[in-house]
Amino acid sequence: MILPKRLDPALSKLYVAYQQGTLHPEDACRCAVGNILNGSDSWKYLSDQHGSIKLNYIGSVHELLGRRFEGYLPSELLQIERTFLKGCGYQVPLFHQTKKVFNPEDRELLFNGLSEAIGVLCKLDGIPHVMELTAPFKRIIIAPVALSSP
Repeated sequence: MILPKRLDPALSKLYVAYQQGTLHPEDACRCAVGNILNGSDSWKYLSDQHGSIKLNYIGSVHELLGRRFEGYLPSELLQIERTFLKGCGYQVPLFHQTKKVFNPEDRELLFNGLSEAIGVLCKLDGIPHVMELTAPFKRIIIAPVALSSP
């Protein structure tokens, strides 16, 4: 499958971050969007709250101008990050009082968040979830095999 121009590098960056242990939901440079944006935390100025999908003034201006970051509109970046955080088990938007996870570097927790974020990335580009394994197997027709005894 040929992936859209913006999706391929985003998936690669997230995969590398997960494998190298540099994915961290509470760090704006190392979260899902931070990794997609090459370790930059500039995206956090698009909203007033981490995990919110509501653009602030700066985010709205960038959105109205059609500005894209690594191919993604500000509203898309916020959607990706929110989904990643929720997939990791956080209550969003993040506040000091909201539910946080015990170990934000737990591999299973990060995998769950990563899978959810990848689902959103695929949905934004109108392709099936690349981590979904059941779809290819639905096309395979398994014929019954007669067992013969020796």
